[in-house]
Amino acid sequence: MSASPPLLVIAGATATGKTDLAIRLADDLLARGRPTVVISADSRQVYRGLDIGTAKATAAERARVPHAGLDLVDPDEPFSVADFAAHARGVLAELAAAGAGGVALLVGGTGLYLRAVARGVDTTALPSDAAVRARIEADLAGEGLEALVERLAVLAPSRLDTIDRRNPRRVVRALEIAELVGDAPLPAPRGYDGSVAWLGLRLDPEEHRRRIAARARAQFDAGLVEEARALRDRFDRTLPAFSAIGYREAWAFLDGELTREAAIELDARRNVQFAKRQATWFRAEPDVRWIDAAGTNAPAVARDAMLTLLD
Repeated sequence: MSASPPLLVIAGATATGKTDLAIRLADDLLARGRPTVVISADSRQVYRGLDIGTAKATAAERARVPHAGLDLVDPDEPFSVADFAAHARGVLAELAAAGAGGVALLVGGTGLYLRAVARGVDTTALPSDAAVRARIEADLAGEGLEALVERLAVLAPSRLDTIDRRNPRRVVRALEIAELVGDAPLPAPRGYDGSVAWLGLRLDPEEHRRRIAARARAQFDAGLVEEARALRDRFDRTLPAFSAIGYREAWAFLDGELTREAAIELDARRNVQFAKRQATWFRAEPDVRWIDAAGTNAPAVARDAMLTLLD
């Protein structure tokens, strides 16, 4: 018997319907008597209080299907890919120990989180130095993000295409590693010690832009501005957690810098750019079965992949 339960990865860019599909598949598994957990692989959904802006599964959805990977730390607490991998592996170990045919769905758009768990990247092998990181974070505050990206391009050019250059935390961490080991490759994947399959969701660009715009407007209508206001009242607005798209746009509206409509449009535009960067990352992932998220047969294709994994 393998040490880990069967794992179905559902990957893809933002607003492609990953959460909805995962819950549908989990409903099917639970109806078959298979204990099931959805593990969110989203680097912003780990933060408590960032609910609407990160499109977390709702309370009703979480009551329906067990979820992990959500609300693990406050926005002012550090959290790394190693922390996520440790959390996810703990969840998988508990599911395996239950010994009742459990299945896990690893779902999200943070490529390194998915890779760390489903391909077994040894995140503990990545070098770390608190003093170096503190110095780089001070440089970030004094020089700005673009200066750090330019420095990374010199020290580790191969790393630029593997990170989100607009994410301060990712850039700081990449630069920390680059200063310690240069342009060395990431640790080789060790594999997942159970059966695993990858599904990828993608959309026609025009449909994708439409969905992103609709979701941005829906989040503002659902109370994103109020959520952003409450978070700013409690936490430093410069925290890396708040690089999640939507919060700075909401604050700009609150401060009178943007109209509500302009804030929504900027939110959507930034998410379109973010989706393109995610797509670049996922193109490098091997053995992903890509399906059209807008296709009427998408749920059936995903279900077939899931059942094949369990055979």
